[in-house]
Amino acid sequence: MSSADSKVHSNADISTLEKLRHQVGKEAIVTEWVLVSQERIDQFAQATGDLQWIHVDVARAAKESPFGGTIAHGFLTLSLLGKFYDDDIILPFCDVGVNYGLNKVRFTNPVRAGSNVRGRFVLAKLDDIEGGIQMTWNITFEIAGIERPACVAEHVVRRYFRKT
Repeated sequence: MSSADSKVHSNADISTLEKLRHQVGKEAIVTEWVLVSQERIDQFAQATGDLQWIHVDVARAAKESPFGGTIAHGFLTLSLLGKFYDDDIILPFCDVGVNYGLNKVRFTNPVRAGSNVRGRFVLAKLDDIEGGIQMTWNITFEIAGIERPACVAEHVVRRYFRKT
């Protein structure tokens, strides 16, 4: 396992806006591991129409791929953001969340089928917007047992306050 795996980490308390504000500049969230199975890769390929053999042809990829097997689409890895936000970034004072965009994304290491991936979220910036907040997260997508991350991204998301 990578050195990141040996750390014991509990997610920060972001249950109030004030507590969230105290997380700016800090690692606030480390998600659970998510299995990137061949089935998940195939489903993503079908959904997006990206059926390149390096993703979906297990036999050919085992023989011809420089990675020794199939790999996940970079955008599949990035799409795990939705799951991570739903599972790990619980803001009880907010209701709906909106993906506002990405400032930077780099796919730095392929994710082989059967790998586990997780996200490490650093809250880089928190801005007030009308009716809510805008958060800029620096996210590192780790691959279990591999030092170099799969992806690094700067993601901007808006959350709107719960109406009482």
